[in-house]
Amino acid sequence: MFLPCEIAVKCLLPPVRARVAKTLTTKYNLTQIDAAKLLGISQPAISLYDRKIRGKAISLEKDTEITELIENLACALVKDNLAHKDFIRRFCEICKATRAKGLLCQMHETFDPAISAEKCQLCKSTNALKCT
Repeated sequence: MFLPCEIAVKCLLPPVRARVAKTLTTKYNLTQIDAAKLLGISQPAISLYDRKIRGKAISLEKDTEITELIENLACALVKDNLAHKDFIRRFCEICKATRAKGLLCQMHETFDPAISAEKCQLCKSTNALKCT
């Protein structure tokens, strides 16, 4: 049995990091090393994201709300020297929005066949998304 947060860690965290890294290196002209420091990951991880070897489980580019949340996270990392707890809050906000839209449901069903993506509706319920 997989929890929605486990699916988010496996399938959402890497694509979000990939998008944030891309924004940091293109929009803010940071080096991969500097982007890695801000994200608390290694420079080789940034390279893997950049080459689309890692972080491709789910495509987030088509959703404007999620893209805006990711862009805001990248901006805050650069301009506000974002504290760890604030990074967590912002990531959870991205996760909640993604789950509420049902973007992780199919992956959850793939990892846990006992879950029915069509019948569950747990993540789409606004009351269920108060994890932080």
